[in-house]
Amino acid sequence: MGSLTLSELLDRAAADETVGKMKVLSVLESLPGLGKVKARRLMETVGISESRRLQGLGTNQREALVAFTTKS
Repeated sequence: MGSLTLSELLDRAAADETVGKMKVLSVLESLPGLGKVKARRLMETVGISESRRLQGLGTNQREALVAFTTKS
């Protein structure tokens, strides 16, 4: 629905188990302007495995994703 930013979703992942278990790739693919190819490229650039879930992201990975999505 676009009611949450990626940053807010990542913050919520720490407290909400359901959100934390979402795959990073699925979340990125659902963002406006970021399709399957760009999402996979971004994850490769940042060094995130395609099977990684939101709760498993490190601080640097979170910051890199947020930085990329806010500048796009």
